[in-house]
Amino acid sequence: MIRFEHVNKRYPNGRDALSDVSFEIADGEMVFLTGRTGAGKSTVLGLIALFERPSRGQVLVNGQNTAKLSAWRIPRFRRGVGVVFQDHRLLRDRPVFDNVALPLMVANVSLRDVARRVRAALDQVGLLGRERALPPELSVGEQQRVSIARAIVSKPPLLIADEPTGNLDTALAADVIGLFRRFQEGGTTVVIATHDVTLVRACGCRELSLRDGLLTTGSATDEPLPVIVAVR
Repeated sequence: MIRFEHVNKRYPNGRDALSDVSFEIADGEMVFLTGRTGAGKSTVLGLIALFERPSRGQVLVNGQNTAKLSAWRIPRFRRGVGVVFQDHRLLRDRPVFDNVALPLMVANVSLRDVARRVRAALDQVGLLGRERALPPELSVGEQQRVSIARAIVSKPPLLIADEPTGNLDTALAADVIGLFRRFQEGGTTVVIATHDVTLVRACGCRELSLRDGLLTTGSATDEPLPVIVAVR
């Protein structure tokens, strides 16, 4: 599903966000990206979703080399990637239904199918019946669930999340990770960036740890290895 081959990412200010990063993630696998703030986790997710392009190396997602995708093909590519943001990025003046329906409306799905799929997505995250609520009326945990429903409403084969539990207490964080686990068990590939190593290890999924743009083979606190190797 995902392959990074000797990927480097340098931003215009000269900062190297990633250096010679290589790894693979299989179809239907759930993987955590760990590391401190600035380690490169969000950059990895941005490269997967094609919000960014690598400076060097190759990023392949579902067999497609993202560097070779022309601009007009990017919207279609992104419809296959569900994205959950830490800050939710909900339209605060639009009800839950409209927020979740947004990806379907952009894809010109019929109104009948939109209604059916929005209700199904909200049911999956435990918010069926809250369609008319506005985001400010919801708790932080409920807002995160709306964000997850929006990400899965198009039934993408790949789901990525950037610090989805960062603003939640321990119990709510475990509930959210449980939701991602259910999606993965249904065949969705899930990649989650987090700094909460305890939560990761309680889940028992594979961990890809970054430090200062380097991929390490241990925890987020380990020193980088002298040679960066592919993680399979």
